Amino acid sequence: MKLYSMPSSGNSYKVRLLMALLGQSYDRVDVEYNTDALAEAHESGALPFGKAPALHLDDGRVLAESNAILTYLGEGSRFIPEDRFARAQMLSWMFWEQNQHEGVIAVRAAILCYPHRAHERTQETLDALEVRGHVLLGIMEQRLEQADWLAGDTMSLADICLYAYTHTADTRGGYDLEPFPALRRWLDRIAALDGYVGLDA
Repeated sequence: MKLYSMPSSGNSYKVRLLMALLGQSYDRVDVEYNTDALAEAHESGALPFGKAPALHLDDGRVLAESNAILTYLGEGSRFIPEDRFARAQMLSWMFWEQNQHEGVIAVRAAILCYPHRAHERTQETLDALEVRGHVLLGIMEQRLEQADWLAGDTMSLADICLYAYTHTADTRGGYDLEPFPALRRWLDRIAALDGYVGLDA
């Protein structure tokens, strides 16, 4: 398999993290912002939806969207619960991540970190994203006060999915994680897993 991956992107990182935890080998093509590699990937049609990640299978089929790729790779693994309700609960967190969490936590980090988004760094925008982000982190905190993992009794794709942007919410997004002790313990549990790789790996 070949993974077109943007090194700085949490969406790409979540796929790299799952593949590392599964011990899955693959070829990696880095397509960072403003690089020739990204331009070439666009020109060649390697990115079906115009963005990374994109997973190219050995048989020529291509799968886009990070959470779809997670679901494909996780099939039959310990990261997809067998219990019907827990599996649906996992999916609900994954849908929430893309619909709510990413559009706030990841966006604030992108505005602060990427030069091409510097024009969006108004105090009004950053303050609004900070307030909303702390509400979203609080939703995760409420769950993690009651359980070690987001869905069911064991780690699932939901945890990998939401770890990607949450673990850099403070360093890249400027969020204060001090009010969320259960969430911070959850971050530590994932970082301690065998096979774990960081964003910069």
